[in-house]
Amino acid sequence: RYPPRGGFIRVRGVRLHMIDTGGPGPAVILLHGNGVTLADMGISGVVARAARRRRVVAFDRPGFGYSERPRGTAWTPAAQADLLADALERMGIAEAVVVGHSWGSMVALALALDHPRLVQGLVLVSGSYFPTPRTDVPFFAPPTIPVIGDVLRYTIAPLIGQLIKNNVIRKVFAPQRVPRRFSAEFPTALSLRPGQIRASLGELALMAPSAAANARRYMDLSIPVTIMAGTADRISDPRRQSARLHET
Repeated sequence: RYPPRGGFIRVRGVRLHMIDTGGPGPAVILLHGNGVTLADMGISGVVARAARRRRVVAFDRPGFGYSERPRGTAWTPAAQADLLADALERMGIAEAVVVGHSWGSMVALALALDHPRLVQGLVLVSGSYFPTPRTDVPFFAPPTIPVIGDVLRYTIAPLIGQLIKNNVIRKVFAPQRVPRRFSAEFPTALSLRPGQIRASLGELALMAPSAAANARRYMDLSIPVTIMAGTADRISDPRRQSARLHET
């Protein structure tokens, strides 16, 4: 029902799915948030708009959509950034503006901090940049536990996901309504596969320590950074996250 829309590249033994489109202009790299796929960037219209004047590459981050997420690796923002940097080098992209949305903003920051020659500028959208307590982490932790988690992810976890998905999606878009195009086109069933559930919950658990690791280095950034946030965002507090990052 939801076949891959782009191509594949294998880096360090990991197969990544991506869309590579647009013109000959400077490259823009799009990194989606947790729980979704690169389809989020396409449905929003960002890919088509940016591709009018730029080369646009949107990745399924490891474990999401059609990209692999091998076990045995802690897929921190830094680990994902290293993998994506190698992929971009193989694609002939030496410089780019990197756009990160939500959890993807931490990967974008890690790319800029660890691979400064690659990143010309950052656009950070609705991100979490500083560690904050999350009361939902213990509730969602069991499916990430080896063996027990495997059983849960292949039995009841997708069913629970189907039951709560509409409430979760409404919360993500609140206080605005869920766009009709998102409701009609986003591959929700693809995002509830056992493998992607493992990736999503793993990133939920990694959020606070990953933000803390990045935060120690924000002062090292010397490139243009655009920070975007919704003033009524109910997922990422704009004052504690985006405004604080701007001040830093």
